Amino acid sequence: MRVLVFFDLPVTTSENRRSYSKFRKFLLKNGFMMLQESVYCKLALNGTAANAIISNVHKNKPQEGLIQLLTVTEKQYAKMDIIVGEIKREVLDSDERLVIL
Repeated sequence: MRVLVFFDLPVTTSENRRSYSKFRKFLLKNGFMMLQESVYCKLALNGTAANAIISNVHKNKPQEGLIQLLTVTEKQYAKMDIIVGEIKREVLDSDERLVIL
């Protein structure tokens, strides 16, 4: 499963910018990968793990802004249609690992 986080946070004041930065750093520290600006994704082993991830995001939400969460299966995630650009992966294939070794 994958948990996708979409967020739109205000950055008009210095407090807003601090909240934005804190939330973004929370996502990165907790294993989320950036898919696009303000769209992050994390792999979950099962529904229980996905629920724990969602609960953790709720606990660390900023005061203002819009945050949306979407849980999808790996099969649904794999059907994502990339129209323009390249997929940036942080996980190496087995062939890529052999080259590094």
